[in-house]
Amino acid sequence: MRLPKGPNSLPHHTIFHHLLIVSLLLIKLSNPTSSQPMTVKVGFIFDPASPPGMIANTTIPMALDDFYTANPNSANRMSLLTRTSPGSDIVTSASAALELISQEKVHAILGPGTSPESAFVADMGTKAKVPIISISSTSPSVSHSHSPFFIRAAANDTTQASAIAALVKAFGWRRVVPIYQDDDYGSSLIPYLVDALDNVDSQMPYRQSIPLLANEDEIDTILATLQNEQTRVFIVHMRVALATKVLALARNMGMMSNGYVWILTDGLTSLLSWLPEESVEGVLGLTQYYPMTDRLRKFKTRWTRHFLKDYPKEDPEVAQTLSRYAIWAYDAVWAMANASEHVKQIDNKFANSTNGSTDLSSMGASTTGDDMLQAILNTTFKGLGGEFKFVNGELDVSVFYIVNVNGGKGRTIGYYTPKYGLSKKFPVESNASYSTSRDDLGPVIWPGESTVQPKGWVLPTIGRKLRIAVPGPVQEGFKMFLDMETDNTTNQTTATGFVIDMFEAAVEKLPYALPFEYIQVLHIKYDDLVKMIGNGTYDAAVSDMTITYNRSKDADFTLPYMASSLSMVVPVRNERSKNAWIFLKPLKADLWLGSFAFFVFTGAVIWCLEHRINDEFRGPPSNQLGTTFYFAFSTLVFSHRETIVSNLSRFVIIIWVFVVLILQSSYTASLTSTLTVQRLTPTFADIHELLISGKNIGYLEDSFTKDFLKRTGFVENRLLPFKSPDSYEEALSNHTIAAVVDEAPYLQVFLNKYCDNYTMVNLPNKTGGFGFVFPRGSSLVTDLSRAILNITEGDESTRIMQKWFGESLSCPPQDSPLSSHSLDIVSFWGLFLITGATSLFCCLIQLALFLKENRHHIRNITSINSFRRSLRSVARLYDEKDLSSHTFRKSQPSSPYNFGSSPYNFQPDTPMSISNHSGGGPFSSEQMSPVTDEAEMHGNSINETPNHGSA
Repeated sequence: MRLPKGPNSLPHHTIFHHLLIVSLLLIKLSNPTSSQPMTVKVGFIFDPASPPGMIANTTIPMALDDFYTANPNSANRMSLLTRTSPGSDIVTSASAALELISQEKVHAILGPGTSPESAFVADMGTKAKVPIISISSTSPSVSHSHSPFFIRAAANDTTQASAIAALVKAFGWRRVVPIYQDDDYGSSLIPYLVDALDNVDSQMPYRQSIPLLANEDEIDTILATLQNEQTRVFIVHMRVALATKVLALARNMGMMSNGYVWILTDGLTSLLSWLPEESVEGVLGLTQYYPMTDRLRKFKTRWTRHFLKDYPKEDPEVAQTLSRYAIWAYDAVWAMANASEHVKQIDNKFANSTNGSTDLSSMGASTTGDDMLQAILNTTFKGLGGEFKFVNGELDVSVFYIVNVNGGKGRTIGYYTPKYGLSKKFPVESNASYSTSRDDLGPVIWPGESTVQPKGWVLPTIGRKLRIAVPGPVQEGFKMFLDMETDNTTNQTTATGFVIDMFEAAVEKLPYALPFEYIQVLHIKYDDLVKMIGNGTYDAAVSDMTITYNRSKDADFTLPYMASSLSMVVPVRNERSKNAWIFLKPLKADLWLGSFAFFVFTGAVIWCLEHRINDEFRGPPSNQLGTTFYFAFSTLVFSHRETIVSNLSRFVIIIWVFVVLILQSSYTASLTSTLTVQRLTPTFADIHELLISGKNIGYLEDSFTKDFLKRTGFVENRLLPFKSPDSYEEALSNHTIAAVVDEAPYLQVFLNKYCDNYTMVNLPNKTGGFGFVFPRGSSLVTDLSRAILNITEGDESTRIMQKWFGESLSCPPQDSPLSSHSLDIVSFWGLFLITGATSLFCCLIQLALFLKENRHHIRNITSINSFRRSLRSVARLYDEKDLSSHTFRKSQPSSPYNFGSSPYNFQPDTPMSISNHSGGGPFSSEQMSPVTDEAEMHGNSINETPNHGSA
C-alpha cells in the first residue's frame, strides 16, 4: 500500500541517512576500544630522597613521553601510578606494592629502590603474577631464578667482581680489605669478590662492615682499627649516604694520603658527582660502559634541564653527569611499553582476589601476568645504553670503564671486558689475549697527588703475630743450619742459621708485611711438630725439615728452599793399578788403531815419494816393505836414519813429526798420571753392596732415613743412630760402622770437616728437599713459595749458603777428576786431518809430475793395450829409477858417447825397451818389458827417446 504524501512527510534518502548514523553510533557504543587505546597500569615505587630515586623520578616520565611521541599509534598506553617509600623502608614499600596490586590492579611495578625492598616485593609479585622490574636493585641476593616475576633491568653486582680482581692483579696487590654496608646490598657481593680475588692470587685478610645508621664516632673507631692494620688497599661497596660519611672521615684521619688505595664499586662510581669532591681525590673506580651516541648526548642535555626543574635546590654539578640509573630507568620504561604492545589481551582482572582487600592472602593472581612477563623478557631493542636485552631475567652488562678520580671527575684509564680483561681502548682487537697487565692501563694520580704506585701495605702497629715454631736444641756440628739462643735477662729468643736467613729473606720478598715471632719447641720429633702445625698449636714451623709424603698429609709445605737427596758417606781406598797392560790405558782403542793406521799411511806416502829417486827405498820387495815400516815407526822416537831427498817427503815428515810429538807427549803425561796419581774409590759403590756386606750403618738420630733403610732391607740391629759429624767420624774410623746414610746437606757438612778419607756416594732415592711448614690451606704457602723461587733463582741463596757453610771443599768423590782417563781419537782428529791432507796433497803433486814427464810413453802404452795391461805397464814404468833426478846425476858419470840423444838406435822393425837401465823395483825383471808382445807382433815401433834421462 502506498502512503500518501503530505506536506510534513520526509524524503526517503533523508530517512536512510538518519538510520545510517544511528547504526554507526550503536556500533561505536558496542566497541568502545576500537578507537581508544587500552590503559596499562604500572606502579612506580621509589625513595624521593635517595639519588637513584630522584634520578628515576625525573627519567621515567621523560621516557614515557619519548616513547609515545615516537609511537603515536600505540594500541596500549602505560599509566604511571607513583608511590613513595621514604628511607627505602621495607614495610612502606611492601604496603605500597600491596595497595597497587590489590586495589589498583596494576599490570607491573617499577621499583622499589633497594635490594632488601626488592626481595620482599618480588615475592609478592610472584604470588600475584605481577612483574616487578627493578631499575636500581643490583644485589645478587634477589634474582629471577628465585623469584620468577622479578626482572632486573640493571646490572648484577657480581659482574664487577672479576673486573675488580683484574684491577688488583694489574697493580700487584696481594691483600685487599672490603669496607661495605652492613645489609643485604653490601654483604652479598663479598663471597663473589673473595672467589674472584682468589683466582688472581689475592686474599682478604679481614673485612669490615659498617651499619647503615652508624654515627661518626662509630665510623671513626672502625677506620682507626683499619689504619692500624697493615693492608692499605680498600674496596668500598655501600650507598651514597653512608659512603659520604665514611670517605669524609677517612680523609680527616689522613687515610686519603700517600700509600693508601681506595677502589669504589659501580654503585658509587656512577654517582661520583653526589660525593664530596675532596673525599674522592685519587681513588679508583669502575662503572658500566655506555657508547656515547648522539641520541645519548641529546638526552643528557634534556635530562639535565628536567632534573634541575624537578629539584631546583640540588647542586647543578649533580645534574651534569648522567648516571647508569638514568639509563636503566629510561630503557626499562621503553622495554615495558614495547612489551605491552605485544600482549594480546589487557585487562584488570585478578583471579581469586577480594576487591579492595589489602590482605596478602587475598591478592589473587593477574590474568595477564604471564603474558606480560614473557613479553618483557623477550623484548630487545636499541636503547640509550646500547643493545637492550635480558639474559636470565637480568640486564646483560659486561663492559666497564676504569676511572681515576681527579678534580671530582672520573678520568678513564682503561676498560674491562670478561673476554679480554684490561685494555686501554675499546673495542678491543679481536686477536688480543686476556690481560691483567699494568701496561694496559693509563697513568694514575693516587691519593695525596702522588704518581708513585702504593705498595698496598705497611708494617702493622697492632695485630697478632704469627707464631713460628723452631725445634731445638740443635746438636753441635749442625748449628750452621739452625740455632736458638734465649737471653736469660730479657727472655728474648734469637734465631740464627741458614734456615732462619732463608725464611726471613723470603718474608722480605712478600708483597705485604708478615709480623711473626719465633717460639722454641724443645725435644720434639719433626713428625710430631708437623702434627702440631696441622692442629693449630703453632702457625708455622721453620726448620731443616724434609718434605715427605707422610708429613704432607698433616700440613702444607712451601716449595723447597734447599734441594736434598739421600746419600751415603763411605771411606775411600787408593787403588793404583798393578795391571801388566797398564801401558795401554792412556789411549783408547780408537786412538791406538788410528795412530797405527797413520803410521802405516805415512810410511807408504814416503815410499811413493822416494822410491824413484832414492836408492834407500829400492831393492827387493821385502826390503822395501821393511824399510817403509821401519822408517814410519822410527819417527816415533825420531831415530829414522834413511836419507830423504824429495822436498815433498821432507814436508810430509815435518808435519808428521809434529803430530808424533803431540801424541807422544800426551801419552807420556797420561801414563805418568795413571802410574803416579792416587786413584780414590769408595769402599762401597751403592747401597746394595752395603746391604749384602752385613756391616753396620749409621744415620742421624730422629731422621726419617731410618725408615728408609728398614724399607730397603736393613735389619734394625744394624742401624746405629748418631748426633753429630764428630760422632760419624769416630764410628767410621774405628770401623763401628761401614757407612753413614743421611741427606746430602748434612753429609756435606761432615765432608767439609773430614774431607781426606771419605767420599759421598749418591743414592737413587730423592727427597722433597727442605721446606717451611704451614697449616693446610694457608694462603702463605703460595706467597712464600713464590718468594723462595725468587731467592733461589738469583744470587741471594748462594750468598746465604756461603755465609754459613763457606766455600765448598774439593773432596774427591766417586769418579774423582783426579783419576786418570784414557784419551780418545776425538781429541786428535784435527791433527790427523792435517797430516792426512798434507800427505795426500804431496802424493797428488808427485803423481802429476810423473804423468807430465812420461806422458808420451803413457799415451803409447794406453793406445795399444787393454786397461789392465796398461795399468801394469804404467806401474812398471813408475817402479823404474828416475834417472833425470839430481840424485842419480850426481852418482853416475856421463858417457863420452852421449850426445844428448838416446844411446839406442831404434829401428822401425825392432822392438824397443822403454828404459835401458835396470831397476830393482818390485815390478822389474830381466824378461819383461813395458812394450807388450802384441805391439811387437804388429810391428809397432816407438821412435821416441825416453825423456827421463839416459844411462
